[in-house]
Amino acid sequence: MVKQTLTTESRLVQLGVGRDERTGAISVPIHPSATFRHPGVGESTGYDYTRSGNPTRDILEAGLAELEGGSRGLAFSSGMAALTTLFLHFAKGDHLIVSEDLYGGTYRVLEQVFADFGLSASYVDSRDLEQVAAAIRPATRAMLIETPGNPLLGIADLRGLAALCRQHELLLVVDNTFLTPVLQRPLELGADIVVHSATKYLAGHNDLCAGALIAKDPALGERLYFLQNSTGAILSPQDCWLLIRSLKTLNLRLERQCASAQTVAEWLQQHPKVTAVYYPGLPTHPGHVLQRSQADGFGGMLSFRVTDQATAHRLLKRLQLISFAESLGGVESLMTLPAEQTHGDIPEPERLRLGICAALLRLSVGIETVEDIISDLAQALGD
Repeated sequence: MVKQTLTTESRLVQLGVGRDERTGAISVPIHPSATFRHPGVGESTGYDYTRSGNPTRDILEAGLAELEGGSRGLAFSSGMAALTTLFLHFAKGDHLIVSEDLYGGTYRVLEQVFADFGLSASYVDSRDLEQVAAAIRPATRAMLIETPGNPLLGIADLRGLAALCRQHELLLVVDNTFLTPVLQRPLELGADIVVHSATKYLAGHNDLCAGALIAKDPALGERLYFLQNSTGAILSPQDCWLLIRSLKTLNLRLERQCASAQTVAEWLQQHPKVTAVYYPGLPTHPGHVLQRSQADGFGGMLSFRVTDQATAHRLLKRLQLISFAESLGGVESLMTLPAEQTHGDIPEPERLRLGICAALLRLSVGIETVEDIISDLAQALGD
């Protein structure tokens, strides 16, 4: 029988289906066992200790690898656990080039943890290939790119960066949290590793903390697995099952979130108290054309700037439907003030240089009706 080729959307729904051959269960079984009995001396079922491998986690990791087009997927207890394991791949004296428009927690772990172990980083405007190339040193080993950026939604040229990395024998690592493999598949564009804070869109319900790494090359995937197994930042079987279940509706959730984000961004552009809107789906966004060439959509995240700090604080206090909360990608709409929350660990002069001021707000558009989201924004922005 010829195996049917499925779309990404269908593969999401079918994740884990048919894997329990003994019972035929449609839902993946959870294996909450810390250890596994051996048939005999020198024999194994393939599972020994759950840190090293678990049947439920294996199904999730294989699914993540397939969705991103990689050879090996690894599931972690958080996005930061995934990044920490990735950084352990590098050695004292190594240098990384990192997007300057990035999550503040990534900056914090690099500058306040890994810098003490001799790993250095340069932060560049990843939209500017010349600036990126100028940052390459003899000790540079990799680039870590967030596109769209966080929180200003800048768009980096993944094909161009991949070509630059190949020229200099560097690893290209792409954080794909904002778009997921439904909208963007960096490995197909030349990246070597994809990172996810799976807490966000992959899980999608603001009830699960998880992370993921997906490697294109089998040997690199094996190296990352060695680091994960050695340091132990794994995702529990129960949370693996919950993430598998959540992934089945990822396409439906994103379809609604992308459409609503576009409508909200267009509405915000017309509001007198909004001075700037950052959303790649707007034709006025400088990365709009590039995004159309390397992704299948613009995502559910947007940021906007209001007239002053007092207006931003008043808006956050008045929100009713939208929650003033950190994180993103869930079915519930969330808004945050990056300068004081998600990017608070970045020094203030650097934040201000990047445009992350006290009047900048980041909105994760949920799956509520867009009319209700806009109505909440309208009343919160009102006099």
